[in-house]
Amino acid sequence: MTDSRPATVDALSDRFWEGILELSPTTATTYGDERWDDRLGEPGPEGRAKARALFERTLAEAAAIPEDGLSVEERITRDMLRVACEIRLEEDDRRFDLYGAVDQMSGPQQLLPQIVQFQRVDTPERLERFIARLRDYPRFMSEVEGLVREGAATGRTQPAIVVDRAISQLERLLETPIEASPIVTGAHVASASDRERIAEVVREAVRPADASYLELIRDVYRPAVRPDVGLWSAPDGEALYETEIRKWTTVAIAPQEVHRIGLEELGSIEQERRRISRAAHFGDDTAAYRRALAELPSNIPASPSDLVDRAHEDIRRAMETAPRYFGRLPVAGCQVRPVEAFKERDAPFAYYYPPSADGSRDGIYYVNTYDLPSRTLSALASTTYHEAAPGHHFQIALEMETEGLPAFRRLGSRMVGAAYTEGWGLYSERLADEMGLYRDEGERFAMLDAQAWRAARLVVDSGMHALRWSRQRSIDLLLSAGLTDTNAVIETDRYVMWPGQALTYKVGQLEIQRLRRQLEARDGAAFDLRSFHDALLGHGALPLETLARELPGWVPSPPA
Repeated sequence: MTDSRPATVDALSDRFWEGILELSPTTATTYGDERWDDRLGEPGPEGRAKARALFERTLAEAAAIPEDGLSVEERITRDMLRVACEIRLEEDDRRFDLYGAVDQMSGPQQLLPQIVQFQRVDTPERLERFIARLRDYPRFMSEVEGLVREGAATGRTQPAIVVDRAISQLERLLETPIEASPIVTGAHVASASDRERIAEVVREAVRPADASYLELIRDVYRPAVRPDVGLWSAPDGEALYETEIRKWTTVAIAPQEVHRIGLEELGSIEQERRRISRAAHFGDDTAAYRRALAELPSNIPASPSDLVDRAHEDIRRAMETAPRYFGRLPVAGCQVRPVEAFKERDAPFAYYYPPSADGSRDGIYYVNTYDLPSRTLSALASTTYHEAAPGHHFQIALEMETEGLPAFRRLGSRMVGAAYTEGWGLYSERLADEMGLYRDEGERFAMLDAQAWRAARLVVDSGMHALRWSRQRSIDLLLSAGLTDTNAVIETDRYVMWPGQALTYKVGQLEIQRLRRQLEARDGAAFDLRSFHDALLGHGALPLETLARELPGWVPSPPA
């Protein structure tokens, strides 16, 4: 009689992932799954109840599966299901959904302009599904408005800076002529008449819903904002921040310890920066060296296309060098695009979107060309190696291309693997130095600035959300760490809105580096970096505790 447990674990993960996609149709679209392209999600009470039922049911079924006899992959899948459901239920208990109703980073006003980049509308059938999705938008936004009102009534609101940035985004969207709307211009249509149909639905359905939402958050929500930027000032905020730390890092670590690690890392990185500064005859004045680097005419892109072209070049160089450091490379390519104009003022320097699950679309690396003089070419290098190759594009594309893993592991692992994913991105910035990708000491210095920036995130995120720092104190710390005025403000406001997410980078990187040192010490001269990277990336994004438990067994010890 065959053991049914492997099928049980895989079947459970398949049911769970199918439930997630049905609850979040736009997530399905992002991965190339067109089954729900005619609808949007349900952010209101009914959708929340469905989500909670899915998490409770999956958690109970996972707990009922005996661990004895499970394979490594089955054990990992079971771990990930448990962690994902426990955290989502804890967030639901604390009504974290109310905070997401107003958001300048990924709020409801950005949903359609973003999804149009991924949804195919090149056939009559696909066009009709997209039109139906646009017509569903007023219903969707009405449910969001219910969350806005509930948040305002219960004190579960965002701080003023988050609300003001969201208001500004909506104002820019509504001021844009219909024909220039990112929904209209971004649609990949088959004909001009199809684009005109989309424009008409945007005029009839989308614009009025956005205008109603803007009026609500101006008149009802804005007067009810939290007086302080930190999550500690929200109802049950200190406990909610601890939940968010576990959600993003998958480890239980106190905010005070996060703060201490960040300060320690900042000090170590500053010593590295000083060595470069001294060699360039600036002594220990790293700020003076940074200013000189930023003012070099050759370091400032002359146009947005210059910045985009340089990113293309850096990706090409990384791909050419990668076979010496990886045994397996992604099949999917990586495109480079500028951040859309309507949100560039609130967006980070760069970010990445994964390829479609069916292989029909490459990964997309977005580069922000806003405030071009601050977007130096030296800073672009480490950013590209983090976001594209060998960073996020390698890790995420390889995860999606790994055969034998259930869909939840290939596509949904970032529900519990953010620290792994962002840790790999930050590790890749250092790895790029080992690969010889930095052209000069200026790019190396900019890489160290980027490392210091992620260390500073530990300090300011814990500072604001637990230690009662002000927004200005965060900005000042980021400036001292090496960020530009523009980035220090944008990043601070991102951390205000997204508590805990900023911790993933350094926490994940430090764990990957610790595991590498552990295996280097075990294997000595026989340590194989290519095997280490292939093992690290060969099982998808994982909770850090799972990674620490399993990785040493995946990298074989050398023969005695």
